[in-house]
Amino acid sequence: MSTITDWSAGYMSEIGYLYGYYSELNPLRLRLALLNCGIVPPPVIGHACELGFGQGISVAIHAAASPTQWYGTDFNPSHAAFAQELVARSGSEAKLYDEAFEEFCRRDDLPDFDYIGLHGIWSWISDENRAHIVDFLKRKLKVGGVLYISYNTLPGWAEFAPIRHLMVLHSDVLGGGDKGQGVIGRIEQAMDFTDRMFATKPAFARDNTQIAKRLEKLKKQNKHYLAHEYFNRNWDPMHFAAMADWLQAAKLNFACSAHYLNSVDDINFTKEQQALIQEISDSTFAETVRDFMVNQQFRRDYWIKGARKMTRLEQSEQLAGTRVILQVPREDAALRANGSLGQVKMHEQIYTPILDFLSDYKPHSLGEIVAVASKHDVSQAQVMEVAMVLGGTNQLALAQDAALVSRCKKRTDKLNRHLMRMARTSGDVHALASPVSGGGFILDRFQQMFAMAYSEGLRDTPEWAKFAWGFLRSQGQRILREGKRLESEEDNLAELNTLAATFKTKLLPVLKAFEVI
Repeated sequence: MSTITDWSAGYMSEIGYLYGYYSELNPLRLRLALLNCGIVPPPVIGHACELGFGQGISVAIHAAASPTQWYGTDFNPSHAAFAQELVARSGSEAKLYDEAFEEFCRRDDLPDFDYIGLHGIWSWISDENRAHIVDFLKRKLKVGGVLYISYNTLPGWAEFAPIRHLMVLHSDVLGGGDKGQGVIGRIEQAMDFTDRMFATKPAFARDNTQIAKRLEKLKKQNKHYLAHEYFNRNWDPMHFAAMADWLQAAKLNFACSAHYLNSVDDINFTKEQQALIQEISDSTFAETVRDFMVNQQFRRDYWIKGARKMTRLEQSEQLAGTRVILQVPREDAALRANGSLGQVKMHEQIYTPILDFLSDYKPHSLGEIVAVASKHDVSQAQVMEVAMVLGGTNQLALAQDAALVSRCKKRTDKLNRHLMRMARTSGDVHALASPVSGGGFILDRFQQMFAMAYSEGLRDTPEWAKFAWGFLRSQGQRILREGKRLESEEDNLAELNTLAATFKTKLLPVLKAFEVI
């Protein structure tokens, strides 16, 4: 039984994609990354487009939480229908379609875009569809416009690619007799066979020692994710230079990584590695060497049509006016970051005064932060590194102007009410919309139900626990604690009360500051 349908063009369509929110798609984030490397950012993101938006959580949140007019397509009609419902609930008027890339990219009613985003989809489509996208970028991305694109990368996938081939081949050749198990059944059969093969100690496993660990991690991942990540007809990890060749036809220049931590060399490269990279004059070759240094598996990058370098004065002035806001409880702010060299501890004498200043959970300009930090002998360059590290660890967000926050608040309130109501029955969606950050704020199912209880006027944590328990009980659902199901009402309520108390003391002040509730 083939998993491929005519309209899917080889992309996994038998089961839906996950309901993920991807903060890198938020156009507001690109400002800090571009300013950090001295590149002029677009002054305004008036029109934006997401190609391959999946369930549409990101595009719906970004359309509600910012003044940007969004467009997008995902060929899967069930994805598009869900995303369109989110848009209708918020009233954002984003225009989302269920068209294939070729059909969408040829529409004659689309504006020129300041920003176009693709998350992951590039790795799972055919060269024909890549050509349609590149042509679209050439015609529809404005001069000075930004492309965000993420994709599976070599050399990081080189070792695992044969295993992916083996599993897909097993699914295609031997998975047809699953007797109604569907794609999930075929995936489980393929992984079980791979396990059995490795138990025989093949030479491939001996010569590729990291494969066994990756297979163990694979077994713990969501099967829907595995289906879309590994079991498409097309699966093409790509060297950075190959991506540069593709995008050259659209006149796009590489700007920088969209993953802030990649810009902090000291947590990713040894001094010897940094010295070697600095010797390289060609930027494409330098990025390729960096990928080998860290064995890169997944790149998240910004590309610009006509990148322009700023003077130091221009860079300093624009950075000074950039507003940021702390998005974690001050007491939970971690002075650690995971880079390619492992977990690195940050200097308390640099981070503490900055975090203390931000602990009022109000937006502050980087210029204000520099002024405060200078009293503690912290330089402007160190403040920038702090901003990149805290932003890269999702502890700091960029903030929109107050006028834009007010303009978007009604839409985010409407969308959040709908998403919180969804949390009564499932934990699929893990984000609500913030008009302050112009993007999503990550919350689990119980936190969303507590937020819903608060928004409905309940103020005591026992009330929030009872509120959440009512929905769980009515559906025969129970809480898992340390992998064990809590059966009694007393145990479930006790756990919910504990979670609600933490929510009240730690998350509630931050959610109010972000105007999520």
